[in-house]
This record gives sequence, structure tokens and C-alpha cells, in this order.
Amino acid sequence: MSKSSKTSKPSEKGELSALRPVSSLEELAALEAESPALLVLYGGPACGVCQAIKSRIEAMLAESFPAMRGVYVDCQGEGQSVCAQRQVFSLPVIRLWFDGRPFDEFVRAFSLAALHRAIERPYARGTPPPAY
Repeated sequence: MSKSSKTSKPSEKGELSALRPVSSLEELAALEAESPALLVLYGGPACGVCQAIKSRIEAMLAESFPAMRGVYVDCQGEGQSVCAQRQVFSLPVIRLWFDGRPFDEFVRAFSLAALHRAIERPYARGTPPPAY
């Protein structure tokens, strides 16, 4: 991946829509603590479901939840140790964080509609935009 593709252009709503890659536990822990709203997708290139839902999650965040940060941890590559330390042993896994606290988790078989509903309730309470 080239350096320019890692820095996404803002969407029409003014926020980043791509899931930002994270490969260190320190960086992930900082994002979890400081982000008002955070979605963490744990996946891998050999996980077909992970690759299929990644772009759909990016679109959902851009369209419905523009103030929510999204990050991607590659459990089959650079983020392997992060996944092991966070006890992610099957893929995909999505973890939602609000105000520095874990809120919900989706593992292996889930619908994107259920994910959308899970984000909607706390997000509607007035999540402030992230400070990028």
C-alpha cells in the first residue's frame, strides 16, 4: 500500500471514511481511550468475509456515522500480536467503543443491520466529532 493510499481524502461529510490501519497495541489503546466513538475491525486478507464487509463498513461509517472513527487490525499480518493480546482468535471481530469504554462486540456471524442498530443508539446521544 502506498503512502498516499493510507491517508484518505475526507468524504463529502468532511470526515475520513476509510478504516485506518493499526498495528500496535499502544496505538489501539490510545484510540480506544481518546475516541468518543470507535469501531475496530479485526480481520485479515485470507478472511473472505472480512474483505467483503470492510468496504461496506467504511460506507456505513461515512454515510450514517461520520463522527465515528474506524480502524482495521490485520490479524494475519502486522497486527498479529495485537489480535493475540486482545484475545481475537476467530475472524471477523468488530468491537465498538464509546467514550473510552467497550460497548458491543460482533464475532464471526452477524448482520451489518445489527451492527448499524448497535451503533445508532449511543451515537444518537450526541457523540462529538473526533479531533483528527
